[in-house]
Amino acid sequence: MPMWKARRALLAHLETWRPYTSTYVGLVSLAGAALSPGHSTGWRLAGAWAVPTLGWLAGLYGGDYFDRKLDAIAKPHRPIPSGRMRARTALLCMILCVATGSTLGLLLNWRTIFLVAVALAVGVSYNSWFKARGLSGNLVRGCLTAFAFFFGVMATSNYPPLTMIPLAAMFWLHDSGSNLVGALRDVDGDRAGGYQTLPVRHGVPVSLACAASLYVLWLGLALCAPLLLPRSGYMAGYLAFLGIAAVLGALALLLIRRAPRPITRRVALRAHEILVIERVILACALLFLGTQASLAALLGVVAVAVTGVAQHLMRRRYEFAPSDLAVSPDLGGVARP
Repeated sequence: MPMWKARRALLAHLETWRPYTSTYVGLVSLAGAALSPGHSTGWRLAGAWAVPTLGWLAGLYGGDYFDRKLDAIAKPHRPIPSGRMRARTALLCMILCVATGSTLGLLLNWRTIFLVAVALAVGVSYNSWFKARGLSGNLVRGCLTAFAFFFGVMATSNYPPLTMIPLAAMFWLHDSGSNLVGALRDVDGDRAGGYQTLPVRHGVPVSLACAASLYVLWLGLALCAPLLLPRSGYMAGYLAFLGIAAVLGALALLLIRRAPRPITRRVALRAHEILVIERVILACALLFLGTQASLAALLGVVAVAVTGVAQHLMRRRYEFAPSDLAVSPDLGGVARP
């Protein structure tokens, strides 16, 4: 393969991985492993991070595969509709990630295969059906993060204790709200493609009210989290990181609330960019309750740095076509006369 073709293919895969999102799910699973009453050895913690991350990548490949017709309408610059990646390649990569993750999961705890199977079914059903079905799509998408948390718990324990359920629910509610805010930046494309998301069906006010309700619910569970655990961990670090996450979450919602109507793509994307950073901080907050404070702080700093730099370098180029960035001041470009 010529060098330029190999480079183009590599960049297409890198765009599909969305590095600004890929650190999050592994941290959620690590939090589950750290809070589990089981024995957290090094290789089990590594597996707790790797398997959900592979599942996340599988979901990204699968999402681009199932959304290729919609992307051809709204985002033709993306890897598949632009021709830089074949649809069959994305499907095969999804299968490879699922197979590798399932094998590692079996080595960690054979019972996780049932969790992986359910998560796979939910992920496929979301991309092929629920994504276009209003709030149910956001709720289905959010439960995948709860599965990642449960997987981390089961990487070090045979079964998840009942005390872990409220924490998994916290991630479910949080990610459902984050996904709903993310849907605001795709309203025009979703409407053109026939996707009846909540913003398409009911507009920004209803979507914002639902997102705010989900915010209040997950924050309430997060404040109760120390009461559910047999050990309190480093409470000062937990409360500090949780406080930062809560402020950033409120800031994203306030940004949408104060934006002129109709809401612009730039504002919707900015709000979601804030939430992408915020959810990393939230996952690291729970690490303070289950592992060494220095490790939790280090992971938090590294993950936020990777996420922030990747968003700055890649996010808008992936979300918007180069022509949009060049001609639209709404996206930070320069309008042509």
